[in-house]
Amino acid sequence: MNKLSAVALLTLTLSGCAGVAFMGRPVIGTTSLYASTSAREFINEQARLGNKSAEGCVMSILGIVTTGDATASDAARKANITRITHVDHKFENILGIYAKYCVTVFGD
Repeated sequence: MNKLSAVALLTLTLSGCAGVAFMGRPVIGTTSLYASTSAREFINEQARLGNKSAEGCVMSILGIVTTGDATASDAARKANITRITHVDHKFENILGIYAKYCVTVFGD
């Protein structure tokens, strides 16, 4: 195997490793170079966006070290939100080395 083939195989093998930590989340980028995606989840479609918002994030390095809290309940608690109206999800993955998943809650 020549050096170029070895580098290509290694890149494909390692790319996306950090994103593995967030499998099953609502928003996942499926690219090996870069992903930056977001989505909105309506809890109550009739409600307005809300006066308060808070964010919780989880970060991962190579899918080996993952730390943080991206639960909607913890984010709501930070901002004293008692009624969640909307939840935003954001996912970012850079070369499979670094990945970040965030939840932003809106409510009153």
